[in-house]
Amino acid sequence: MGYKWSWNVIVRSFPLLLAGAGLTIRLTCIAVGMGILIGTFVGIGRVSKNKFIFTLSSIYVNFIRGTPLLVQLYLFYFGLPALLGFPIPPFPAAILSMSINSGAYVAEIVRAGIQSIDQGQMEAARSLGMTYHQAMKYVIIPQTFKRIIPPLGNEFIAMLKDSSIVSVIALEELVRKGYLVMGRTFRSFEVWTAVAFLFLFMTFPIAQLVNFAERRLKQND
Repeated sequence: MGYKWSWNVIVRSFPLLLAGAGLTIRLTCIAVGMGILIGTFVGIGRVSKNKFIFTLSSIYVNFIRGTPLLVQLYLFYFGLPALLGFPIPPFPAAILSMSINSGAYVAEIVRAGIQSIDQGQMEAARSLGMTYHQAMKYVIIPQTFKRIIPPLGNEFIAMLKDSSIVSVIALEELVRKGYLVMGRTFRSFEVWTAVAFLFLFMTFPIAQLVNFAERRLKQND
């Protein structure tokens, strides 16, 4: 006997899945926002002439990019409490791991953006009497952020999809809600199809905005 699709399962479970999607978006916005803050400073550190700052920034970026987000999540949720002697709730553990992970990738985006600016811009700023830090703050960084808007949009999309990993620590974002609904209904195909389309509906508009930003920035160059 053929499989019979049930729209009723999706309709009944949609409010629960939508609540999970809301948490997914909240996690992603906070994590990428903090990641941009961390990544901006680390990215500047990655082009710093100070060897100590450069080395620290490089260790951070290489360690985070070289290890899976799932392992980093386990370090914050299971490892850090064992070290500190008190538990860390799922939400803060998820935010910390996702933010630090995002920060490493944003740092590389910022580093590449800074290095894409013509060296003559720095030389011109220094010739006007600016210090290195003033030139970075008022000349290089503003131009850098204009160029890295599309990659930052892609980082947001990637982190939104990667946020599904936090379901392993029982944080009820979209994927975890999907597991709960599947456990109650035993209709895995309908549930995961609905979850997939909810992710698509969240990422597609952002992807279109990124494409639009890329086209506009190319026209302005």
